[in-house]
Amino acid sequence: MTPEELLTTTRTVRKRLDLTRPVPLELVKHALQVALQAPSGSNTQRWHWLVITDPGQRAELGKLYQRACREYLDSPRAAGKLFADDPERSKVQKRVGSSVEYLADKMGEVPVHVVPCLETDSAELPAGNQAALWGNLLPAVWSYMLAARAVTLGTAWTTLHLAYEKEAAEILGLPENVHQAALIPTAFYTGDTFKPAARQPLEEVMRLDRW
Repeated sequence: MTPEELLTTTRTVRKRLDLTRPVPLELVKHALQVALQAPSGSNTQRWHWLVITDPGQRAELGKLYQRACREYLDSPRAAGKLFADDPERSKVQKRVGSSVEYLADKMGEVPVHVVPCLETDSAELPAGNQAALWGNLLPAVWSYMLAARAVTLGTAWTTLHLAYEKEAAEILGLPENVHQAALIPTAFYTGDTFKPAARQPLEEVMRLDRW
């Protein structure tokens, strides 16, 4: 793939995650090795990556995710309920909502869970610039997802389990000063490939010099 193709076809994969095909740990480690080249503030690299393959651990995380996801799906902010006044966009949103609901029930069966974490100096997140804080980790998470796509793995950026972050931390045995940023299900995907998604026209979202 060209860089442009990689960037425009790395999609959120939910229904097309292959739940039956084992994922070699070496592929995950390769994608993480690429992710470690991402930038971090002051080159601190205070990231940690939990790779969960144990069926029991995955099942427990899956239960937390399912509980949080069901609460989300019942809320007015659920993806499938957005843009109801726009028929074309509503159709897309309903497809997204359907795939979210599918993953809610299947998360525990996904062969690999990757939980990126950020280490801080204390159990409490520091006050102030949260963009800078999480900017030390989130670019690397996206790099992991791109690198996984390059080796034929599908991923999805999920954060719903963070509604039960403390319970997840207990399952994972995390120290109090290590904070989770996401839960990335990782598996081979079914089907051939992916295509770019529909997005707002650049003219609607770009401003030159001033708002």
